[in-house]
Amino acid sequence: MAEPAAETAVWHSHGRTRRSTRTFRVRTSAVIVAAVVLAVLVVPPLANLDQQAVDLSMKLQPPSLAHPFGTDDVGRDLLLRCVYGLRVSLLVGLVAALVATFIGTAVGAAAAAFGGWTDRLVMRLVDTFSSIPHLLLGIFIVAMFRPGVWPVIVSVALTHWLSTARIVRSEVLSLRSRPYIDAAVSGGASRWRVAVRHLLPGVLPQAGLAAVLMVPHAMWHESALSFLGLGLPTHQASLGNLVQSARSSLLAGDWWPTLFPGLLLIIPTLAIAGLAGAWRERINPRRRSELML
Repeated sequence: MAEPAAETAVWHSHGRTRRSTRTFRVRTSAVIVAAVVLAVLVVPPLANLDQQAVDLSMKLQPPSLAHPFGTDDVGRDLLLRCVYGLRVSLLVGLVAALVATFIGTAVGAAAAAFGGWTDRLVMRLVDTFSSIPHLLLGIFIVAMFRPGVWPVIVSVALTHWLSTARIVRSEVLSLRSRPYIDAAVSGGASRWRVAVRHLLPGVLPQAGLAAVLMVPHAMWHESALSFLGLGLPTHQASLGNLVQSARSSLLAGDWWPTLFPGLLLIIPTLAIAGLAGAWRERINPRRRSELML
């Protein structure tokens, strides 16, 4: 009788450890995201980046108290440029994620709600576009416009709605089999009313999760396009442009112009992914019950 009790105690101990680790991860992610939001909202308006003086005598100074991130190749403070670049990349990622989520939710819900040939046609189109690499399709889209914020947003949005459409379609198909949907249809409700009043509210949590997960992915996509010279204009500070302009400095042994923009791209994306993981556990009862054991 002692062995089952000991195994139960060990099991509960592991469960408490996992819960405490998950809580620590979520709190750390929340603090990082809050710090990032505060920085991008407060720092750029206070420090006018466009009026930051070029001082070649301060060219490529290593990190110090006066310049915590060092200076770039023309003597400008790298911390301010990184924060401003993070602001631009985060704005692009957020807007692109919202547009892509809206498109994917509308397409996926319509395909599942109407079914039949509509569903088959839409999903074949989704499969066709999914077979094309996102970056290649994004390069094709931005190449038709001048470098700027909106072409990048359009490129990211039009290449990232496909996964959301699949998720929403799967969720709508699951909801269609629920008894209250059959009751609504039997009561004379139209397909449009069933979709708007019953199906759409049921998929909003999944669509919101897809949007949150898409923000860091969109940030990486924008940075890749800017690094290739196809995204934002080279004179505009973004994380991709900062990394691209620091390549020659890295070859010369100056590591900070590449390291800090890279960290400001990696750390916020990991923090957003951590919060999205907690959201996934909350809206997935089965996963939540497993973690509570």
